[in-house]
Amino acid sequence: MSNSSSLNEFLLLAFADRRELQLLHFSLFLGIYLAALLGNGLIITAVACDHRLHTPMYFFLLNLSLLDLASISTTVPKSMANSLWDTRAISYLGCAAQVFLVVCLFGGEYSLLTVMAYDRYVAICRPLHYGTIMGSRACVKMAAAAWASGFLNALLHTANTFSIPLCQDNTVGQFFCEIPQILKLSCSDSYLREVGLLVVSVFLVFVCFVFIVVSYVQIFTAVLRIPSEQGRHKAFSMCLPHLAVVSLFLSTVMFAYLKPPSISSPALDLMVAVLYSVVPPTLNPLIYSMRNKELQDALRKVISSPVFSSGNIAIALHK
Repeated sequence: MSNSSSLNEFLLLAFADRRELQLLHFSLFLGIYLAALLGNGLIITAVACDHRLHTPMYFFLLNLSLLDLASISTTVPKSMANSLWDTRAISYLGCAAQVFLVVCLFGGEYSLLTVMAYDRYVAICRPLHYGTIMGSRACVKMAAAAWASGFLNALLHTANTFSIPLCQDNTVGQFFCEIPQILKLSCSDSYLREVGLLVVSVFLVFVCFVFIVVSYVQIFTAVLRIPSEQGRHKAFSMCLPHLAVVSLFLSTVMFAYLKPPSISSPALDLMVAVLYSVVPPTLNPLIYSMRNKELQDALRKVISSPVFSSGNIAIALHK
């Protein structure tokens, strides 16, 4: 196979060869996917419908849920379909689209988590200026910048990755197409340009990480100065879910891409990919709703609404 122009498809890594295990994988992923759809869908509906949640914090949370829904929908359904139909194939264009969407959505999510850290910093450390700094236009611009940064980053990496000649094989060592696995199929030294771009991206990720850490150092310093226990509890309830989501996202991604090659194996790479691509979008709604009374009340209203209680969702949407 001389170059990428002769490729019509890639072969993804299968979770199992036995039919029973393939169906088990399909069932498990289906359950996880439905849980992610339900959790993120409820948060989007609650924030959109409850006027009390029309604040910057919940506006960013709505965007985070949209990114989570899109990211898990990029990888999981294709993997489920492959297990169900006992195939490993993904088309060349489908693989390129998957790489683009994965980089775009995860890059956008990381940028949005950085913006949310700034929102929490302003709310806790500069409360008197919160309404001025975090106005509606400013929030829309910040969210748009997060989405745009992911889009531009994905466009650059995808175009560069798939311009590299591929001459090793067409077998991708992962259950979805990702850049490190595509680079393993490249010809000698032809991948160095993409490695350089990845180094630049890692540097930008590190800058955002430092910004988040500095923000939370100042946040916790300010919170500990609050005299009332109720005030400290409210401040922590606002910040801890976001910090938990950031920690979950960063720890899984960093372990996936920074683990030593000596401990790498197909089974471990598969497990780590599930951790950073499937687990965060599924757990984020639970983390955010666990300590947030306002969000819990809004979710109860959504669940107890006639649309959900009667099961006539399609009729309500049609009306």
